[in-house]
Amino acid sequence: MKRPFIVALVLLTAGATFLGRGIWIFAKAQVAQVLLARAWDETRGGGRGVKPWPWADTWPVARLAVPRLGVEEIVLAGGSGQSLAFGPGHLSRSAAPGTAGNVALAGHRDTCFRFLRDLRPGDEILLETPNGSVRRYRVAETAVVDFRDQRPLAATREPALTLITCYPFTAVVPGGPLRYIVRAVAS
Repeated sequence: MKRPFIVALVLLTAGATFLGRGIWIFAKAQVAQVLLARAWDETRGGGRGVKPWPWADTWPVARLAVPRLGVEEIVLAGGSGQSLAFGPGHLSRSAAPGTAGNVALAGHRDTCFRFLRDLRPGDEILLETPNGSVRRYRVAETAVVDFRDQRPLAATREPALTLITCYPFTAVVPGGPLRYIVRAVAS
């Protein structure tokens, strides 16, 4: 009689722990989005590299919007896992947002870049820089490539935007060898 009670207590405690951790992660993500929006507003107000929280290793560098889908994302500096946990990241080896060249952004397929699967050729993508300028792009093509393929990151003379996420969108295991690429050109 005592053993089933102990097993039930252990299972109940484990379940409560996992539920609590899930709620904590969700709450933290929601608070982070508010802090990112505030940091973006301060950056647009003339601040340079305003961090969303004191210990952050990233800061807003642009705002990405897809009007047809109602998408708006704050783009963060860098493509590290810490940055991508909160939003799309600008890959530092690519052109800076607002400049000529290939601006490359990476994001997770199941969070901030989930919308990539719904993009169609001709869709408009807006990229706003901290100084308020907005560059308009049109989706030109999509492709699935091996993660070692560096051609999507190649420099260009003309303004281009490359959005990168893991593929397939429905994969159970994160990562994998494939990347979904959206290539957009200035319009």
